Amino acid sequence: MLLFAPTPKPLSMGKTFIAMDTSNQVNFMYMQRALGLARQAEGRTSPNPMVGAVIVKDGRIVSEGYHRQAGEPHAELIAIQAARESLQGATMYVTLEPCAHYGRTPPCTDAIIAAGVAKVYYAIGDPNPCVDGKGHAQLEAAGIVVHVGLCADEARELNRPFLKYVKSGLPFVTAKFAMSLDGKIATRAGDSRWITNPASRRRVHELRNISDAILVGSGTVLADDPELTTRLDGDVRHPLRIVADSRGRSPISARIFDPSLPGKTVLATTGAACPKYCAELADRGVDVWVLPTDEKGRIVLPALLRELGQRGRLTLLVEGGSDLLGAFFAESLVDQVFAFVAPIIIGGKCAPGPVGGAGVQKLAEAIRLRFTQVETFGGDSLPTDGQNLCLRADVIMNTAK
Repeated sequence: MLLFAPTPKPLSMGKTFIAMDTSNQVNFMYMQRALGLARQAEGRTSPNPMVGAVIVKDGRIVSEGYHRQAGEPHAELIAIQAARESLQGATMYVTLEPCAHYGRTPPCTDAIIAAGVAKVYYAIGDPNPCVDGKGHAQLEAAGIVVHVGLCADEARELNRPFLKYVKSGLPFVTAKFAMSLDGKIATRAGDSRWITNPASRRRVHELRNISDAILVGSGTVLADDPELTTRLDGDVRHPLRIVADSRGRSPISARIFDPSLPGKTVLATTGAACPKYCAELADRGVDVWVLPTDEKGRIVLPALLRELGQRGRLTLLVEGGSDLLGAFFAESLVDQVFAFVAPIIIGGKCAPGPVGGAGVQKLAEAIRLRFTQVETFGGDSLPTDGQNLCLRADVIMNTAK
């Protein structure tokens, strides 16, 4: 994983920066600053991207800003408005191509030109058809020197959900599961609380805090009766809670349907669910989505993802269980995996693993992953003395479909 994104340390405005070695390294430093600013809004900007901007004049940062949420000013405008001096001749570093169209907010290119900025570095282009090179062209037409590509890999990593959404209309899917060292998610009797330690479970809540939606199946509701809320201190976000339940098996009394919970809950079901059952949940404030079914009567998962995309949800955290995760992998719908591994052995042929379904017949058909990050909870390089491991991996090849 590219570790460019921790919350940036405050920088004193007006202080001259000493060049590290070359101008390229200085430009890199400013763009890294912009990327760190953008990350502060992680999970808060959907359906917009995360964007940070830094404005430099005479070798010093004079202002900066980041896009906080959809409908609010973009990073470039925030940085321009925060300046306490003329920006004539200044350089702007921004993580995404400035927009050149009217949306919820005016074009950023107009503000940049009006401010007198002389040079703009942006990391990657915006594939949104309303932008897609138009911002670059408008800035150049106004006589501004434009550079593109600085820290491009980091910027693409930052906004992978947005880039996928613009291309496909679908959310970025993260599969999360916790398992023992021998690959079990519960004992043969179904006991699964708790496989991982408190630090690992806190990390899961951090993932929820930056996700637009979270999904479980009816089996998880029946077995664990979860709330799927975000339990962290401070300003937290509760993702849209979705129960995939094609036949309406989840009890109305389940905690996830409690109207007093913060946030919103959805029942994703099919025409096979009892209309009275759906009406009773609706009376409790639960949204009911009736989706198409496959040949086995199960929810068509791409239809569920399209529904989320149409509602502007860029990220989906799938927390299982094994049947639901198996279906997502089988249909090549997973983009990223977070696997929490506890240093315990459960054993047993009948104890379930994290990914169900039919699986593959040949190793050549296995789903290929690329590990991008390994986290430990407790500081050890290997899980010892009760410490857990979290493996983050990108799906690079899924031939299971």
